[in-house]
Amino acid sequence: MKLVISTVSRLPIYEQMENQIREKILTGELLPGELLPSIRELARECQVGVITSKRAYDDLCAEGLLISRPGKGVYVSSVDSDYIRSVRLSQMTARMKELTDFSRSAGLTEEEMQEALWECWREV
Repeated sequence: MKLVISTVSRLPIYEQMENQIREKILTGELLPGELLPSIRELARECQVGVITSKRAYDDLCAEGLLISRPGKGVYVSSVDSDYIRSVRLSQMTARMKELTDFSRSAGLTEEEMQEALWECWREV
């Protein structure tokens, strides 16, 4: 499993790992029931400490995206479409919050922001 870790990111490394694994699950790159690298293998591949990779797996297990089977490994859990939709909505809301903050700091009006959003929506 290929993950890209940035040492200059403001996000902690375990969060970078979580975000990338989560995205691979939500896009179907990682399939339900798929065995993931062991904690030690993942740490070696990403050149991070074992505690860091364990934290990423533990958080994703707590979120319900992964299942840890002692002595067997860590597997991708089955994810229903409602969960995927709620995660995507949450991700969109966070990005829109960033855009709203940017728009306000740039002195743009609500109407200007809405018009820009509609233009982007129509382009797709």
